[in-house]
Amino acid sequence: MTNMDSVSVRVFSLNCWGIQYLSKYCPQRYAMIGEMLCKEQHDIVLLQEVWSEKDYLFLKKKLASCHPHSHYFRSGVIGSGLAIFSKHRIRDTFLYRYSLNGYPYMAHHGDWFGGKAVGMAILNLGSLTANVYVTHLHAEYSREKDSYLPHRVVQAWELQQFIRHTSAGADVVILGGDLNMHPQDLGNRLLRAYTGLQDSYLETAKFDGCENGMTLIADNPFISKKELVPFEKGIRIDYILFKGSSKADVHCDSMSTTKGSVPNHPFPYSDHEALTAELRLEPRTLAETGSDRQSKNKDSATGKLAELVDIVTEARTEVKVGLHCAERMRYTAARTGVMGLALLFLELVIAAVPYLALGAEQPFPRTSFYLLAVLCFAMLLTTSMLYIFYTMELKSLQEAEDQMRLGIGSLQEKLKGFRLAELHNPSRRPPEVQEPGAFEPEE
Repeated sequence: MTNMDSVSVRVFSLNCWGIQYLSKYCPQRYAMIGEMLCKEQHDIVLLQEVWSEKDYLFLKKKLASCHPHSHYFRSGVIGSGLAIFSKHRIRDTFLYRYSLNGYPYMAHHGDWFGGKAVGMAILNLGSLTANVYVTHLHAEYSREKDSYLPHRVVQAWELQQFIRHTSAGADVVILGGDLNMHPQDLGNRLLRAYTGLQDSYLETAKFDGCENGMTLIADNPFISKKELVPFEKGIRIDYILFKGSSKADVHCDSMSTTKGSVPNHPFPYSDHEALTAELRLEPRTLAETGSDRQSKNKDSATGKLAELVDIVTEARTEVKVGLHCAERMRYTAARTGVMGLALLFLELVIAAVPYLALGAEQPFPRTSFYLLAVLCFAMLLTTSMLYIFYTMELKSLQEAEDQMRLGIGSLQEKLKGFRLAELHNPSRRPPEVQEPGAFEPEE
């Protein structure tokens, strides 16, 4: 295969921190981002937290000459914040919204209103078909007391399912976005182990950027160091992941990140650092898809399956913790609602006294009586809404837990089959060895 057969693709990813009226210097920063993208000429641009469609339209106009194809993914109350710009024609798009995404009463966090999701775009890169995904998972607000961990694990589970089930016909898979997970966090391990996606930072031949590939750094003026505790220098939570197929190999030739400051500008592009990965796509010949690859898989398939079983089991345990918490919260909401209903019934009884006992006067001042009635009604309404919300959360967690249970059973059967095959004939390849990440659990 000659070098002329390979295709070079530059992928860019950035969390733009574009919260209207709350994020600092939004118009100026979007202008800076637009200028930089026009100059750098990336093939694919994946953006997160573009919460205002007005800002997307500004970028679309700004990038019309260098990235003529684009799509804005709409979801939730204020949108998904996801956008993709491309030099290559976008053939098709699809959006999947995560079933769990925080709590509506945690308004100061705001994730629930954002409608977190994963967006997919199908592109042609030369002779290859590429499925490109952009996503943004729920934020981690406390490392020690992470009440959103079950939600983020379920999001990672749904993300890997979505990628596996939609990328079967793709030659190349690319995922970029703010995963809000450290490299060794449970959700991250689950995503990479199940899909076979590779981390650009770990696979690159050349790296230029922040120490350890960090994308949220203490030196960024938009970042409060309190947010990074206990990590003094910063954390890595933004990623560009990729995977090849039987038709193409993918290599990361170089990767870079911004380093906080931007030359000739008083502030950076965002509170997150931008990522750029240069990927090399090499179509495979028929000879390269044969016995050599099967021999490689023979040695690693059993170990990968065993690791995957452990990861899914750990994820299922975390989801069960979320289930118990949701059940407890629903019980509290139901009990409070019953109290509100009892008080409202008592109010009605008191209101009926003057009509049942002729000549009797209302025992409570009218104003206090009405205020108490309004309070009881508000309590009943609020707890009813919370009960419905926690019921929906329970169903989503139960569904994810059930899928994980089935997945573990399927993986254990495959693992048993591999081991039996190796035991009876060590020199022979285990049956049904597949590409890393191509393990398909029953659902």
